[in-house]
Amino acid sequence: MTGKNQHELYHHAGTKFAPAIARLARAMEFDAEKALDLEQDIHCELFRSLARFEGQCALKTWVYRVAHNVAAEHRLRESRGKAAIALDEIEDLPQPDDAERSAAENHAVARAHAMIRRLPTLDAQVMLLWLEGESGKEIADVTGLSPGSVATRIHRLKSTLASKFEAETQTPSVQEITP
Repeated sequence: MTGKNQHELYHHAGTKFAPAIARLARAMEFDAEKALDLEQDIHCELFRSLARFEGQCALKTWVYRVAHNVAAEHRLRESRGKAAIALDEIEDLPQPDDAERSAAENHAVARAHAMIRRLPTLDAQVMLLWLEGESGKEIADVTGLSPGSVATRIHRLKSTLASKFEAETQTPSVQEITP
């Protein structure tokens, strides 16, 4: 690919997929400055990788594969010495606050991102792609999993997330309140 074509392709891909890349970076990295660094790293690697892009897959698949690989490498570097834990083993999740509806929704999203950040990298990638509205086949293309594995993981992750949210938001019964 010529340098001009690479620049044009990056301009198109970078513009079209910038919001998804930014969401991925924020979901994978809690620290705002590190999330911006991750986002920049993704864009840099995306530009470099487009020199090798031959159109054998959709541009969207290529962009997501590059972005998720860079995010996975970032998490690996950041987690050295820290063990990822399965979602169903998480006990201390952020608690909802008593703000107005929009604040509560923002808090729920933040809690979901906190849960996703604590997932093993592949599960986090599957969940983030699903939240982006990608199909099982597209997620399989990006992650290298089979479509059946993707469907199973999504179902398991959604069930576990729903259970965690429900367990945290249930109000105590009268018996639990009365001493």
